[in-house]
Order: sequence, then C-alpha cells, then structure tokens
Amino acid sequence: MLLFSFTVKKEATAVKKKVADWHARGKGLAVLKGEDLFVGVDVHKKTYSVSVWSAQRGLVTRWVQPARVGVLAGRLEPIKSQVVRVVYEAGPTGFGLYHGLRALGFPVDVVAPSKTPSVPAALGKSDRRDADTLAFLAWKGMLQAVAVPSLEEEADRQVSRRHKQAVQDAKRAKHRIKSLLLQHGVAEPAGLEHWSRGAIEALRQLPLRDGVRFTLDGLLSDLRHAQEQVDLAKAELAKLAESERHATAVRLLRKVPGVGLLTAMTYRTEVLRPERFRTAEQLASFCGLAPWVSRSGSTTRKGPISKAGNARVRTVLVEAAWQWVRRDPGARRLYRHLVANTASRQKAVVAMARRLAVLLWGILVTGEAYCPEAPPQETAVAAGGPETQAPILEAR
Repeated sequence: MLLFSFTVKKEATAVKKKVADWHARGKGLAVLKGEDLFVGVDVHKKTYSVSVWSAQRGLVTRWVQPARVGVLAGRLEPIKSQVVRVVYEAGPTGFGLYHGLRALGFPVDVVAPSKTPSVPAALGKSDRRDADTLAFLAWKGMLQAVAVPSLEEEADRQVSRRHKQAVQDAKRAKHRIKSLLLQHGVAEPAGLEHWSRGAIEALRQLPLRDGVRFTLDGLLSDLRHAQEQVDLAKAELAKLAESERHATAVRLLRKVPGVGLLTAMTYRTEVLRPERFRTAEQLASFCGLAPWVSRSGSTTRKGPISKAGNARVRTVLVEAAWQWVRRDPGARRLYRHLVANTASRQKAVVAMARRLAVLLWGILVTGEAYCPEAPPQETAVAAGGPETQAPILEAR
C-alpha cells in the first residue's frame, strides 16, 4: 500500500512538473512538444475571441482579448513553430489582422463565411463557439480561403467602390425627392424623368409650404453633393486607369463593345489575380453567375444563379452585357438565340453576362485583344491546368 501511494505521488509530481514546463514555455498555453495547433479567431471591432485546437488533444484553450494584432501575436509567439494555421472569417474589419500576422511570419488565412460549413442543431451562437468551430474546421481542412488583396490592391478597388456608393447616394436622393412630391400632391415638373437641369431648377422655384420647402431644398442639396462626389470618383477612377499597373489591362478590356471605364476598372480591381482561376465555372462562381445545380442519381437540374459571389462584379457585368448585345452583332445573335430558348430577356442577358465575364477573364490572362469572330467557350482553361483542379477563391 505504501509502495502504491509513493508511486501515485511520484507520477502526480511528474505530471505537475510537465504541466509547469508547458505553461512556462507557452505563457499559459499548455501545449505538447510536436503537436499541431490550429487557431480560430472570431474578429470584432473591439475584441478577438480566440480558440486553439490541437490535432492530438482537441480544444487546448480559449480566451478573449482586445482587438489588437500585437496582443494576439504576443500570445501566440511562444507556440509559433507549432501553429499550422490561423483562420478568421472575412468581414467588415477587413484584412488588417491578416497582413499584421503575415508580416510576423504566422500562417494565416481569411476564409469565406458563405463557404463555412454550418453545424446542424447547434445549441446556440456565441463568439466563443464561433472561434471553436473555426479552429476545428481548420484542423479538418474544411475551410475555403479567399484571395486577400495586397494593401495597394485594396486601396485601388476602394476607388471604384466609392464611385458606386456615390451613385447609390444620388439615386436615393432622387427617390426621396419624388416621394416627397407624391406625398404632398405636387406635380413633377417637365423633364424630371431625366433629371435635366431645367427640371431641377423648376424644383427650386416651386411654391411650397415652409416645412416642405425646407425638406425639398435639403434633398436637392444632398443630390447636388452626391453628383459632385460621382464626378470626383469618376475622375479619380480615370486617373487610376491610366497608371502603369492598370493602363494596359484597361485598354484591352475596353476594346470589348459595351465595356466602359467603370466596368473595366471594377472587373480589374475586384477580380484579383485572374490567373488563379482554372476554369470558366470557377470564374462564374466567383462572380455569382453560376447556376444552382441539383444532382440526384442520373438526374441533373439547374436552377437560377447562385448569387453567392462578388455582387459588385455581377452588377457591372449585367449592365455591360446589355450594351454588349446592343453594339456587337455577334453578341446580339447569341442573345436572340438565348431569348428564343429561354423565353426571357432577363435570363438571356444574365447568360450573356456570364460569357462576358469569361471573355474579360481570357483577355486579362492571355493579354490578347477582343476578337468578335471567336466568342468565349464555357470550357476554356486560362492557366492551362486541368479543369478539375484548384478551389474557387473568393475576393470580398
């Protein structure tokens, strides 16, 4: 009995010493020598919820900290050599955490929220559970990384996004003005459907009650400011398009009938590194122009487009597709054929937007100018690799 008690105490002392060594080496992170660690981070404006998952032992530890890259890097530095992957979801906080950890040598990825597997019958949602799930899925290899722009690429595409925001602000102001006139029974002046200068000046001269006059003047001021911002953003976009890193690509893209400055620059800045796509299907999925597919046995059904990709690219492509069909005889013939098959102009133009996306992709990858006699093929492979390789990477 004494021998057994002595043996138990000896083993307990050894375990305590081992744990103490782990804590001393990991500053509170009890890790085994040589084990692989996966870190999930649920990122918010003010806090990071962090979970560390071991391939050998499961959940190791978790903590909540201020949203500072340096603090997270300091906690992970003692176990840096054993960290296989740090992951967090793309979101409104951007890519600052990615760039900060990358600069310090950590293997970090930003993952697509729309591609993250969901847990059936989950007991609830919290930052802690989200971080645990990310760490676990990273260990299982079930997370899909997005293509992260460089700091320069991120700055460039903010210009086209700012233009889109200003256009939306102008549309919102116009809708509010028309709603105000309708609400108070005021007839719209002639030319307001086109928002001519004469119509806007007529709005300023309308005899209205003081409160309505004050509101309308404020909305007209909002409209003028939004239109000024649209002009400023367009000028900056044109300046950026002439820069050395974009000039050649934009010039080639604009040779396609219907593709203007906004479409070319949006496609150029949003579709990061187009050579990473191996097939047209991957590109279409990125743009949100791939059809919803259901396969069961030998039956395959295709539904509407998934809309799971980059909405900014999809919007400008559909708008440009209408102009492409109007200006290019070959595209117009294909469009009419699609209308005859689908009995829907909207479906046909979305299909043309998909073909336009593939066409612009081929131009950027090959550097060849548009040839109307050679329409893009849906099975084209830009990078020369097998069509079944390479996961689809999404840029947010």
